[in-house]
Amino acid sequence: MRAITDPARLDRMFFALADASRRGMLDRLSRGPASVSELAEPLGLALPSVVKHLAVLERGGFVASEKTGRVRTYAIEPKALDAMEAWVTRRKTQLNAQFDRLDAYLAAQKDKEKR
Repeated sequence: MRAITDPARLDRMFFALADASRRGMLDRLSRGPASVSELAEPLGLALPSVVKHLAVLERGGFVASEKTGRVRTYAIEPKALDAMEAWVTRRKTQLNAQFDRLDAYLAAQKDKEKR
């Protein structure tokens, strides 16, 4: 997994996922590409609102768009979550290491008390 070295990029990614409508769009796009109209329909949002949400997702690196004629189609970027997963994994590894050290310390204290 590739590490994110640009904190601003990570901020854009987390911001993009902070909205339920945008997460819903990603859920829909995980099943395949969709037009703006297709993405707007289940959410009950106006097209301009959906376009703004999609722009946030695109800046976050989660989707890519393609325009054919008057129809803009969005597709999910398959590797988009890799960077976030790497960030979370690093934090989880650090936290687990801290808990392991605490566990070892407590075990050592318990052994001292038995003596």
